[in-house]
Amino acid sequence: MRDFSRAPVKNPHALRVLVVDDEPLIRWSVAETLFDRGYDVVQTGDASGARRAVGADPFDVVLLDYRLPDSDDLALLETIRVESPATQVIMMTAFGQPEVVRGALALGVYSIVNKPFELQALASLVAEAGATKKTH
Repeated sequence: MRDFSRAPVKNPHALRVLVVDDEPLIRWSVAETLFDRGYDVVQTGDASGARRAVGADPFDVVLLDYRLPDSDDLALLETIRVESPATQVIMMTAFGQPEVVRGALALGVYSIVNKPFELQALASLVAEAGATKKTH
């Protein structure tokens, strides 16, 4: 089991983003792209690490892979919605079946991004999601 790790913070008022993906190269690439944009980025490779991170400190945006080693359904998304209702969640998936998309939308995801994706487009979507953070 991998614990979540935090990149050094450039700006204490920066958008806080959690990147959850079990593929190390994708997770690193996304985290580095967001960090270069000045965001406070935390990353983890599994659902248990995501639960610990969300429970420890609120995030503005969570980038959430649909299939993880310890979660391949919408339960983690539901947990994030309960634990941190103001957080915008962007789901990343290569498995965008209609029932998954409907379930994610019903749970209030901000957006669903199909893999593979373009990093700069994803970073722009994170900025957009962070700007429209829920206020409950």
